[in-house]
Amino acid sequence: MIMADSNTNTTNCVVSGVGASPGIAIGRAFLLDRGKLKPRGEKIPSDRVAAETERFLRAVADARQELEEIKEKTLKSGGNEVSGQHNYILDVHLLMMKDKMLVDDTITLIKEKKINAEWALSLNTEKIINFFEQMQDAYLRERQSDVAHVSERILRHLTKSDYDSIDRISHGVIIVAHDLSPADTLQLNPQKVSAFVTDLGGRTSHTAIVARSLEIPAVVGTEYATEKINGGDRLVVDGIEGKIIVNPSREQLAAYQEKKKQYNTFQAQLILNCDLPAETTDGFRVALAGNIETPEETESIISHGASNIGLYRTEFLYLNRQTLPSEEEHFLTYKKVTESLPPESTTTIRTFDLGADKIASSEYFQEESINPALGLRGIRLCLNRQEIFVTQIRGILKASHYGKLKIMLPMVSGLKELRQAREIVEATKVELEREKVPFDAEIPVGIMIEVPSAAIISDQLAREADFFSIGTNDLIQYTLALDRSNEHVSYLYEPLHPAILRLLDQVISNARDAEIPVSICGEMAGEPIYTLVLLGLGLDKLSMNAISIPHIKQIIRQSTFVEARKMLEESLKMNTAIEVEAYVAKEMNQRFPETFLMKI
Repeated sequence: MIMADSNTNTTNCVVSGVGASPGIAIGRAFLLDRGKLKPRGEKIPSDRVAAETERFLRAVADARQELEEIKEKTLKSGGNEVSGQHNYILDVHLLMMKDKMLVDDTITLIKEKKINAEWALSLNTEKIINFFEQMQDAYLRERQSDVAHVSERILRHLTKSDYDSIDRISHGVIIVAHDLSPADTLQLNPQKVSAFVTDLGGRTSHTAIVARSLEIPAVVGTEYATEKINGGDRLVVDGIEGKIIVNPSREQLAAYQEKKKQYNTFQAQLILNCDLPAETTDGFRVALAGNIETPEETESIISHGASNIGLYRTEFLYLNRQTLPSEEEHFLTYKKVTESLPPESTTTIRTFDLGADKIASSEYFQEESINPALGLRGIRLCLNRQEIFVTQIRGILKASHYGKLKIMLPMVSGLKELRQAREIVEATKVELEREKVPFDAEIPVGIMIEVPSAAIISDQLAREADFFSIGTNDLIQYTLALDRSNEHVSYLYEPLHPAILRLLDQVISNARDAEIPVSICGEMAGEPIYTLVLLGLGLDKLSMNAISIPHIKQIIRQSTFVEARKMLEESLKMNTAIEVEAYVAKEMNQRFPETFLMKI
């Protein structure tokens, strides 16, 4: 049930979560019932199996129709401005409703275990979510939320449960919910919803991505916000620091009203400057590029001040499907990306980084591994499944005729892998020449530096790679021997650890000596607190999510390369991550007191 006008106020308190979309919002809580359904489990007789299967398939069909209607609605005038950009998320959910792992396996459970459809769907969903939870990649691990949202939509049709509608919101409120699906978020009207808060979710969930595109402040993963907040409570939502002030005092309210004013002024200024170059006051220029997962995201990259794509992750061409993407599908997808950018722009396409920790539904990728992070993934899988790799390379080469593309190889650990991959690329070029298919014969082939061995021998790799892109997420994880998804050791994930800084400095120096471009495309690139340290390294490019681009650009334009280099040199002299973090935080906050920096 929705509660918007409750007079029952909880006491003043602070609820903490994950800042999923930056900004400050002040308003009244609007509780939206998105609680987890608890379906009844029931054994059924054999003569009811066919009818139960049919009931399940009917619920799937009804859920698909509902999503199609939402998609159609958001494409019309009633939808918000970014609906068109993100309707691909609804397409992903529609595709999941046809997926063998979700649909056929549920039917198998109904038949084999003689159980009702609700129970079978719940058991199967739990199995799939457990599968996603084992993934090392944070972005792909968050896809478990998409599975849960699809399953819940089907379940609500099975149980005939009411589902509170976003349409019932008539005035400016802050939504508080157990969870919001991407379909919910796509229907949000920024004129009526000033922020949202959820118990579940992470920063890389599709819901969070849409919130950032809408530029609606959001705090997710609070665990118990719906228990602490009553409908009608006054809230302050701080999406920068990831906290909610419930029934703030007069002093707290005044402080956050001022912070909101400062933040909005700051953001407006950033957007005004987004077309200016990322150049220091003493003339050092660094290119800023965007990280994307789908062609639809290029519009956001351009509007936030970057025209190049520094990392196009291609894994989603392989996920949630039973068949492999065809050469034509690869070609048309990459062609769409390059044609949506200005003619002089470059798109760096990372070949599929799948493996035991990021497995597609297709039987071609079913691989057992005790330690998936160190298993058959990235370039290892490309070389092991060369026919799949060649299909993707052909698609990339054909698309290179229509715009500037680069090929980037993930998880390279040594020269042998680079040489084998380049041989395959060259052989594929020969095939296309024979077939008289046009392509860019000089297309650059580079590698990601994300394995310590690659960083250590980067001088050798630099002589045979056309460019480097440093994937800080994995490089930090592998260098410090920690699992980022394990809450017991996640505190050890320290981007400013002396070992990491030394490796970065070594890799970039070796790239400079070999006269090849070097960039960073990991999450570190998009965090303003690290900007001057990275700038001091002398990188050619920083690649990040769209919303970070104007902020990073502003810091660069207000700095000198000399002071950035000094900050790096001082950091390299220190012995522990704690020392470096304290020094960098102090320096950055002194230099940019009016800038909204993340807390280390």
